[in-house]
Amino acid sequence: MSAFAFVFPGQGSQSVGMLDAWGGHPAVVQALQEASDALGEDLGALIQNGPKETLALTANTQPVMLVAGVAAWRVWQAEGGAMPMAVAGHSLGEYSALVAAGVLTLSQAAPLVRLRGAAMQEAVPVGAGAMAAVLGLDADKVKAVCAQVTAQLGGTEVVEAVNFNDPGQTVIAGSKAAVEAASLAVKEAGAKRALPLPVSAPFHSSLMKPAAEKLKLALAELQLAAPQIPVLNNIDVAMPTDADAIRDALYRQAFGPVRWVECVQRLRALGATHLVECGPGKVLTGMTKRIDPELVGVALYDPATLQETKEAIA
Repeated sequence: MSAFAFVFPGQGSQSVGMLDAWGGHPAVVQALQEASDALGEDLGALIQNGPKETLALTANTQPVMLVAGVAAWRVWQAEGGAMPMAVAGHSLGEYSALVAAGVLTLSQAAPLVRLRGAAMQEAVPVGAGAMAAVLGLDADKVKAVCAQVTAQLGGTEVVEAVNFNDPGQTVIAGSKAAVEAASLAVKEAGAKRALPLPVSAPFHSSLMKPAAEKLKLALAELQLAAPQIPVLNNIDVAMPTDADAIRDALYRQAFGPVRWVECVQRLRALGATHLVECGPGKVLTGMTKRIDPELVGVALYDPATLQETKEAIA
């Protein structure tokens, strides 16, 4: 069997009806029930019916993406899938990874990510922050431009590199004026494009610090278990096993960068030959190919891809 790791997607991969293809698989039904009971809301109805705009609200997106990733993971287990060598998740996906590894229960994680989403939205008013994807410019150059623009604008205007998605894509975030200025500056520095992202807050920027403080209080009240599978985190590209260290990493992740390129490289260095994207979409699978063409990226989101995944890693 090939050495493989599971990776879980974050915000942006959600869609109305994204769990329909599982056809009421008992593991999916159970996951939806657990998360719905924990939130006092029917997440299954929200996912099935939407509308898209409601699903896109970050306080909703975070719990529905969490449960979608966990549901696919539980189907994998129920259908006799082997245990991966490690798990990781992109941004919010790290919470799905922690549930898969047994650190958090789904009943703990669902209210936690809803709080995370709501706190992030409250930290910066809608329209005051922005994010943009910078294409075709080295990440170090993007960071340098962001530092330069922040210094030039001064005051409360800030822009930072926050998602290192693949060698040709770095996402920037911060105050609206600073992101707009940086989007022009990166193109002058050689970037092919700077695409504004349809998001409601500048995720992973230092402007999210107030949200992180609320998250920190909630994390302190939760009992965390030792990981049953190594979990590679975004913020340090490390695999802590101590509960306090895991809490601290989640706290810092809320206002720190997603180091996804390094995460994929680390999984490769640990011996993984296949990365299985567990949950809706193929965003991470595409990133995998661009980060390391020798790694095989596989998506797992319905019965057909479940079978494909089993065959790929056999």
